[in-house]
Amino acid sequence: MIRYANKDDIEIISKYDEHISIEELENVIKMKRLIVMFNEDKFIGWLRFNLFWDNTPFMNMLYFLDNERGKGYGRQLVSFWEKEMKNKGYECVLTSTQSNEEAQFFYRKLGYIDSGSLLLPNEPLEIIFYKKI
Repeated sequence: MIRYANKDDIEIISKYDEHISIEELENVIKMKRLIVMFNEDKFIGWLRFNLFWDNTPFMNMLYFLDNERGKGYGRQLVSFWEKEMKNKGYECVLTSTQSNEEAQFFYRKLGYIDSGSLLLPNEPLEIIFYKKI
């Protein structure tokens, strides 16, 4: 099951997502910018997004519990998100990953195109990906 997160999901997500404060997590949930995925009744992962330039959906995080990776769930969750964004009238989506992470290959398989990069001090290159939906 894939659905938008609600306040009941805060505890489980905050257990794994160290990149966002509880306060901001609550805001993201209120704005319907966090989607959760369950296998039967078991929580397995989430997708969190925002709007880049306030007008382009940008996937901030796609995360699955360790024992749930490699099962095709990522493809399903990203597809759900892309359809939701298209239904809201958006024509494209963005995401990024560091150049030393395997996720870059996953996004390319899903049709995302390298479209730029960001280099911050003492960090690996951040690759920006674009996809027309």
